[in-house]
Amino acid sequence: MSQKQLPVVVIGAGPTGLAAAAHLNERGIGHLVLESGPAAARAVREWSHVRLFSTWSELVDPAAEKLLAPTGWTKPDAATYPTGGDWADKYLQPLADALGEHVRYQATVTGVSRAGRDRIVDADRESQPFVVHFTTATGEERVFARAVIDASGTWTMPSPAGASGLPALGEKSVADRVSYRIPDLKDPAVRARYAGRRTAVIGSGASAFTALASLADLAKDETGTHAVWILRRGISGSTFGGGSADQLPARGALGLSAKAAVDNGYADAVTGFRTDTIEHDADGRLILTGEDGRRLDPVDEVIVLTGLRPDLSFLSELRLGLDERLQAPLELAPLIDPNQHSCGTVYPHGHRELSHPEQDIYLVGMKSYGRAPTFLAMTGYEQVRSVVAAIAGDTESADRVELTLPETGVCGGAGLFDDPASEQGEGGGCCAPAPAVVQIGVGAAGALTVEESSSGGCC
Repeated sequence: MSQKQLPVVVIGAGPTGLAAAAHLNERGIGHLVLESGPAAARAVREWSHVRLFSTWSELVDPAAEKLLAPTGWTKPDAATYPTGGDWADKYLQPLADALGEHVRYQATVTGVSRAGRDRIVDADRESQPFVVHFTTATGEERVFARAVIDASGTWTMPSPAGASGLPALGEKSVADRVSYRIPDLKDPAVRARYAGRRTAVIGSGASAFTALASLADLAKDETGTHAVWILRRGISGSTFGGGSADQLPARGALGLSAKAAVDNGYADAVTGFRTDTIEHDADGRLILTGEDGRRLDPVDEVIVLTGLRPDLSFLSELRLGLDERLQAPLELAPLIDPNQHSCGTVYPHGHRELSHPEQDIYLVGMKSYGRAPTFLAMTGYEQVRSVVAAIAGDTESADRVELTLPETGVCGGAGLFDDPASEQGEGGGCCAPAPAVVQIGVGAAGALTVEESSSGGCC
C-alpha cells in the first residue's frame, strides 16, 4: 500500500480536530480521528459551564457546516453566545456523529514515529509512513498514516502556581485545596467549597477574569466570600482587556466584570507577586509566600489560572522545529510571542508557519500556540483548511490564507510582566483602538485572546 492510500490520523476530537476531519472528508482523503474521551470534545465538556465570548457565527467551521447540512442539523442562532456545553452538544458531537466510523473514542495516543525509524535515523526517513500507537479499553493498537494532524490541545497540562514554571514549594502537598479550573458555582458541591471562604486567584487572563466575576457574584449571596487576585505584573491600562474597544463585546465585558469585582470590594488585587511557596498555617489555612519574601494573609482555597502548555511527550521520536520559549512552531512563534505582543492581534497563518523538519506532521489549534495565551476557534479552522489543502497537494489553496479577525482593543507595550513598559498605562502600544474590521491578506499569521483554554479552550 502506498503512503497516499493510508489515512491521515487526527489526534483529538475537539473543535479544531473535527474541523480538520471535515476538510479531509470534503477532499476525499481517508482519515481517522483518535479521541481519548468517551465522546467528542472531552476538554470542552470539562468547562461546559463557561460561556464563550465568541458568537455561534465564529464557532462553526464552513466545511463542517456543509457536512452537517444533509443530516438535518440546524445551525444555532448566529448572534448568540453558547456555553462550552452548548458548543459540545449542539455542534461538536453532531459533527463527530456525522463523521461516523472515522472517529474512535477512548483511544489515547501514546506515541508517534516513522515506521522503523527512531528520531536519529536519516535513511529513507521520508519514504516511511507514520506509525501511531494508542491504547483502548482492550489494549494497545497501532495505525499507519500518511500524515498526522495533532489537535490534542493543551487542556491536560495546566501551568502551576510557581512563577518559575515549576510548582511552588508545597503546591503538590496542598493539592486538595488547589484547583486549576474555573469553578462551576452552580454545582452545589463546588459552591459549598468557595462560599464564605477566602480564595486566592492566580492569573491575569480571561480565565482569571471569569473566576473573579463568578466569586464576586457568590459574595453577594454568601457572607464572608472574598477573592484575592494575585498578579505577577502591575495593574496598567490594559490589565482588564479592551473594554468597549474590543470588537468581541463579551470579551471586553468580561474584563470589566473583573474590574468591578475589585472596585466593589469583592476582591483585593496583589500585584508584582510571584508565588514561591504554599504552606499550611497553624489553623490549617494556606499561606502564599512570594519570591520577594512577602507573606499574604491566609486563604482557604487557591485557583491557579496561569495558562496551559502542550504535552509533547508522545511526539518525542519526531523531529519537531519548536521555539525554545513558547514550544510553538518556529515560523509561528515570533508572530504570537507574548514578549512582543500585548494587543492580541497578529496575522492569520497556514501550513507553512505550522510545518516542521519532519514532513507531514502538523500541530494545530491550541497546541500550535504552545505556551502563548492567544487563540480563537476561527484561527484553528483556517489552520486546518490550509494544512489539509497542503496534504492534498493543492499548494495554491494552502498558501491562500485569508481571515478576518476582531481586534481586542488592548494596547500597552510588551506582553510580559518583566518589561517596565507593561507597567505603564500608556505608551509603547502595538495597536490603536479597534477599527471596524481587520482584513488580513496572504501568507502570515493570526490570533486573538483565548476565552477559555479551550480545548481545551476556546474562542
